[in-house]
Amino acid sequence: MLIIFFAALLPALILMGYVYKKDLEPEPVNLVVKGFIFGAIATFVSTLISGPLMSLGLYTPNPTNLLDCIKVSFLGAAIPEECAKLFMLWLLLRNCKEFDERYDGIVYAVAVGLGFASLENLMYVLSSGVSWFQVSISRALLAVPGHFAFAVAMGYYYSLNHFYGESAPAGTRANILVIPILLHGVYDTLAFWSGVNEYISGLITLGLLYFCFRLFKATRARIQAEATTDNDRYKILRDADSRDNRPDEQ
Repeated sequence: MLIIFFAALLPALILMGYVYKKDLEPEPVNLVVKGFIFGAIATFVSTLISGPLMSLGLYTPNPTNLLDCIKVSFLGAAIPEECAKLFMLWLLLRNCKEFDERYDGIVYAVAVGLGFASLENLMYVLSSGVSWFQVSISRALLAVPGHFAFAVAMGYYYSLNHFYGESAPAGTRANILVIPILLHGVYDTLAFWSGVNEYISGLITLGLLYFCFRLFKATRARIQAEATTDNDRYKILRDADSRDNRPDEQ
């Protein structure tokens, strides 16, 4: 049982460590852990949205065509899950004095996103029975990094809106939610469709892998850019502080 828990949680911990180490002024560990917990709670919050939508017949959990795949991807997953994660991120950061750099938004959003992915991953792996190893590998390569990428996008726009407000680029506030939903919805649509259409499932799977490759490449570039911007600012402030505290030469 312990190895199953380890297999389910390790991918999220690796990705969280990668993001965390990029920050020269690391965020308090207790707040990052709190973000993980909030993300896990978001899995239950999302069902308060997806459940009623399914009850209304707006989507079916067992799609049989492309339209069904789109409906379940957006109404059953992308919209409720990203809304829930954004709500928990807002709760985490609304009075957070540690949220003082743009890169921090990515760190905390990733904590929430990977907390969500960890619990979701654990539930899938535990319910897969003897196939737990195959499920954990496939989700480690695709599902968990997917939530990671959606979270980076959310954190980036959340920080832009937080620090620049009305002077932020047009559409920034809307993009906090719109971009993660679009990325998540396209991702899930391809994943569902590959299982529904057996005739072109191979091509759809290749499309999903290409989408993931481009998504992860853009995500890594965004992390590098934001971390570099904040780290350069940190070095400038540190050097200025060192000069101010230097004893006057006689």
